[in-house]
Amino acid sequence: MSGHSKWSTIKRKKGKEDAKKGQIFSKLSQKIIMAAREGGGDPAANSALANAIEAAKSQSMPMENIKRAIARGTGELGGGELEHMSFEGYGEGGVALMVEVLTDNKNRAASEVRYVFNKRGGRLGEVGSVSWIFEKKGVFLVRKEDSQDEDELLAIALEGGADDLDSEGEDYWEITCDVEHFNDVKKALASAGIEPESAELTMFPKTTVTLDKDSAKKVLRLIEELEDLQDVSDVYSNFDVPEEVLKELSSAS
Repeated sequence: MSGHSKWSTIKRKKGKEDAKKGQIFSKLSQKIIMAAREGGGDPAANSALANAIEAAKSQSMPMENIKRAIARGTGELGGGELEHMSFEGYGEGGVALMVEVLTDNKNRAASEVRYVFNKRGGRLGEVGSVSWIFEKKGVFLVRKEDSQDEDELLAIALEGGADDLDSEGEDYWEITCDVEHFNDVKKALASAGIEPESAELTMFPKTTVTLDKDSAKKVLRLIEELEDLQDVSDVYSNFDVPEEVLKELSSAS
């Protein structure tokens, strides 16, 4: 199971999203701006934009904010000059990290990312040093209490073109699929009356590194501080932790 999903689960249980709603809106706006700039402002013809809008709506982002971000991306409003950057590196235990950045100041972004890596015992690597570990996938998290049993949910997901269904702790099922089947799986779940907790295109690790509690805490601290940077849009990792460690980390203050 991916570090990205593990970290998402921990954040949900600790309520970090609600505590940082303004910061989340800013990052979601950045993604909408970039998607609109690269593929146009019509979500019907721009799947990346449609996914960014859906992610924003799932966080209760006001429609006015969404429309403003689209307008910035298409050039109808000023202030849309964002650039994409990627950083690759390592955390405790040799865990791989990919950091995606959208910024209007590349020097500031690079300096801040480097500072956090150094501060938290990580190290930056060369371009391509860890990207080969990840592949782009569609990932859905479905609450177990909101879905059918495992066999029924698996049948629904496979009908839409999903690759696999895994148990993500006690609370969630994790469905993965190839990028081209993302919308088909989404429609299959909707037709069955299942509303995922989250649905996103993400960088999914081909291999994982299992961490003990102390190493996991260090990696999560590094990821959290990277995510707190204003220019960082996503952080992906290939860490895994045993279920009992996940429970302890989730309940920690």
